[in-house]
Amino acid sequence: QVQLMESGGGLVQAGGSLTLSCAASGSIFSTNAVAWYRQVSGKQRELVAGISIGGNTNVVDSVKGRFTFSSDNSENTVYLQMNHLKPEGTAVYYCAAGEIISTIGFISYWGRGIQVTVSA
Repeated sequence: QVQLMESGGGLVQAGGSLTLSCAASGSIFSTNAVAWYRQVSGKQRELVAGISIGGNTNVVDSVKGRFTFSSDNSENTVYLQMNHLKPEGTAVYYCAAGEIISTIGFISYWGRGIQVTVSA
């Protein structure tokens, strides 16, 4: 069974940086689009950044210029480098993989999520 395991979360002050990692148990990243989502308590899960099956990376406008998505297929690992973090970035961050990353209904695999807390 495919597993996605996030790591690297934690508590950071506003303006600080964190790098999240997501390791897959198999080579699913070579055949799936991969994304980072986040969810604030009481709100819907939202896309943050990802890479399509064709290899195009994208980050949403709210984090553009501060967050960077990267991948290492040889290690079956993707990363989310988060700089200049803001308190509104506090959320549970999820690694996800599937046919289309922009639509939750097409996500086939989810990690358990990891907490990121940004203090003011």
